[in-house]
Amino acid sequence: MPKHIIDLTGKVVLITGGSRGMGREMALGFAAAGADVAITSRKVEACEALAQEIEAKGRRAFAYGCHVGYWDQCNALIDAVYDHFGKVDVLINNAGMSPLYDRAADIPEALYDKVLDVNLKGPFRLCAEIGQRMIDAGGGSIINVSSTGAIRPLGNIITYAAAKAGLNAMTEAFAQGYGPTVRVNGIMPGPFLTDISKAWDMEKFAERARTRIALQRGGEPDEVVAAALYLASDHAAYTTGSIIRIDGGST
Repeated sequence: MPKHIIDLTGKVVLITGGSRGMGREMALGFAAAGADVAITSRKVEACEALAQEIEAKGRRAFAYGCHVGYWDQCNALIDAVYDHFGKVDVLINNAGMSPLYDRAADIPEALYDKVLDVNLKGPFRLCAEIGQRMIDAGGGSIINVSSTGAIRPLGNIITYAAAKAGLNAMTEAFAQGYGPTVRVNGIMPGPFLTDISKAWDMEKFAERARTRIALQRGGEPDEVVAAALYLASDHAAYTTGSIIRIDGGST
C-alpha cells in the first residue's frame, strides 16, 4: 500500500462494511495514512483477518461483528469501539446491500425492510450517536458511501436506489444539523468491480461501459480511497454537505 500525502496519525476511523471491497481498501488506506482502524461487518472472521493484516503494518486495529440494520447492534458497536479506542474521529458508513429480484411485485416486506435498514436506518443511527459524541469531543468527520443509483435509479434496484437517495438527503441534513463542529459528506460511487460485481453479466457490462462510461470500465475498489482520505482530513475543513461522485463519467 503506497504512503499517502495526507497524514492521519493519531486519528481513529470506524468503517462499516469494512472487511471487503471498498471498505477493505479504505481500511488499508487509512492505516497507511497513519490512522488506527475499527472494522466491522456481519462477518467478524473477515474483520479479524483484516485487523491482523493492519496490525502487521504497525497500526492498531479492532474487529467487531455487527449487522448495522439493527439499532441494538449499532449501539453495541459504538460502545465497543469507544471502549477500545476511547474516541472516533472519522465514521465511514460503507455497509450496504442490493439483493437481486425478478419483479418489484415479488419483493417481500422482510427484504424491503432489510434493504432500507442496512442502507439507511443503520447509517442514521451511527451518524446520530457518533456524530453527537464527536460534537461533545470538539470535532469529527462523517463519510456516507452512497451510490449513483440514488440519482440514476433503475428498475432492478428500486429499494436500494430509494435507500441511497435517502442517504444522500440525510448526509446534507446532518451536515446542517451537526455543523460547524462535525463535517458530514458523502461519496457516490458508480459501478465498482467488487464482490457484488461477481453476480453481473460481465459481457453485457463491458458493452455498456464502452458506450455509457467515459472511462469505459468499472472502478477498482482502491480508487475510492483518496476521496475518503481527503474528506476525513483537515484539507477538507471547508467541505461539508458535499457528495463526491466517483463513477468514471457514467451517463
